[in-house]
Amino acid sequence: MNPRERILTTLNRKEPDRVPYDLDGANQTGIHRIAYRSLLSYLGIQKDEVSIRDPIQQLAYVHEDVLERLKVDTRVIYPKNPSNWELNIEKDKESKYFIGQYGIRWTIHKEGLYFDPTGHPLTEGTIKELNNYPFPDSLDRKRVEGLKKEARKFYERGFLVTMVNISGGFFELPFWLRGFENFFCDLAGNTKYACALMDRLLEIEMAYWDLVITELGDYIDVALTANDGGGQDGPLISPSMYRKYIKPRQEKLNFFIKRKKPSIFIYLHSCGSIYDLIPDLIETGVDIINPVQVSAAKMDTKRLKKEFGDVLTFWGGIDTQRVLPHGSPQEVKDEVKRRIDDLAPGGGFVFAPVHNIQADVTPENIMAMWETLQEYGKY
Repeated sequence: MNPRERILTTLNRKEPDRVPYDLDGANQTGIHRIAYRSLLSYLGIQKDEVSIRDPIQQLAYVHEDVLERLKVDTRVIYPKNPSNWELNIEKDKESKYFIGQYGIRWTIHKEGLYFDPTGHPLTEGTIKELNNYPFPDSLDRKRVEGLKKEARKFYERGFLVTMVNISGGFFELPFWLRGFENFFCDLAGNTKYACALMDRLLEIEMAYWDLVITELGDYIDVALTANDGGGQDGPLISPSMYRKYIKPRQEKLNFFIKRKKPSIFIYLHSCGSIYDLIPDLIETGVDIINPVQVSAAKMDTKRLKKEFGDVLTFWGGIDTQRVLPHGSPQEVKDEVKRRIDDLAPGGGFVFAPVHNIQADVTPENIMAMWETLQEYGKY
């Protein structure tokens, strides 16, 4: 099987020749620049430069020869910057910062590892402010300039091609635009405004996917969407509030994408404990759950596979809160075997860590993970 056949087989919940492997195939399955440099050194690979693929998360652009050496089955396409914005990082005594495409200020402190949202531009929480706000133009064709050629090359080489979303999602992005406390309060007591904000962001997302699929949809297999819905112990909002405010919009987005390209798979990145929301997510048209945060409440992989494995693919699942950064290589190997045992039977599993590999993960543990997959991940 080539990589694309391998993943499409597992997405259709059939067993391929081996468990597919993803690294850098999404903006939640990458590797921090510090961990990547350490991995390159460990592997004896000399690179003059490590480019940053995602400035906020400080993800490295993984070199093609490294992806090939590690037998990675995915290749990802990121949208280009719009015509009226470019990354411009400023410095002060203690930090670096930039203003993002949505007007959010992102800051990394001197000893920081990634940029955090520190300036929330929608301060008033009013419809008037919302109507006058200069949101990005999702139809700006510069976003897709040259991407069809890039996607076609990956496709013709036999790789599964994934496409990154325009933003963090219509539910997640408001927390950055308004501030977390403010948007939680909006959902509870300023609901007309909260819904108007989500609808505006949903409109941008839908227009973006319309442009992307029209331009390069022949070569895209997976639409990468994101809306974090879980915390460590349960959903961020009650299931009833989710069903009232988020689910209808999620359904609208997903079915819009599928109408544009019926064969595409909807990948949802949603961290945390989302077990209580999974039946609803399935109804909205989600095909793939990422990152499968096994350290969160109710996210036991054996249970998830038993209850939802007939309709969902699990993409992720290797613990990054404790085992990958803090465990011994043997503990990493045991973790990999457990998740393969739980999630791989019958297909429906793409192997990846839970979210990005962070700076404190040693190359020894990364390679213990990879080597165990090679040995244990055959069907």
